[in-house]
Amino acid sequence: MNGNYRMRQYMKEHLPLYLFVSVLFVMGVVFGALMVGALSPGQKQEMARHVNSFIQIVNQGESFGGKTTFWDSFSLHLKWVGLIWVLGLSVIGLPFIFLLDFLKGVLVGFSVGYLVGQLSWKGMLFAFVSIAPQNLIVIPALVMCSVAACAFSLYVIKNRFMQKRGALYPTFMRYTSLSLCMAALLFAVALFEAYLSPVMIKWVAPMLAVTGG
Repeated sequence: MNGNYRMRQYMKEHLPLYLFVSVLFVMGVVFGALMVGALSPGQKQEMARHVNSFIQIVNQGESFGGKTTFWDSFSLHLKWVGLIWVLGLSVIGLPFIFLLDFLKGVLVGFSVGYLVGQLSWKGMLFAFVSIAPQNLIVIPALVMCSVAACAFSLYVIKNRFMQKRGALYPTFMRYTSLSLCMAALLFAVALFEAYLSPVMIKWVAPMLAVTGG
């Protein structure tokens, strides 16, 4: 009960940061989706070849996912969390945290935008099973990491440069603990991507075909 109260207080106190980071991410998604329209026909054809190759591999019954995919996925998530954590330790890291959030939005927006643009409702279905499920957890986790990093960085500024001295170590431990909790959550996401997502992709792959236009 006390933990829930503290969490509500934390969310309320940092609501402006949550809103700012969320808006940055949404702007990234929109920008990424718009980038699809800027691709040349040759670039679209090249991407279509890659997607078609993947779909053919799936339809031929070749296995993918598994242990290698798990470690690749988890290491990628861990790099995002670790980089945000490191950037939060320094004052100059703030703009780079915001840049990472925007970039994550661009990646998601571009991926979904390309699939929908090339495959219409089939692309929406493919994005729904291959991109959406894990990102429903990954994105909030990275947003929480980013807000915690920004909050800690701002606390350091107040503590060191504005003569508002406070205990730095407890705040640092709370910040680090939250980052570790998000890393543990993303460990579970990587398991999903490696062992459940391939099954879902195999269900929808037979109805997919990409034309490069």
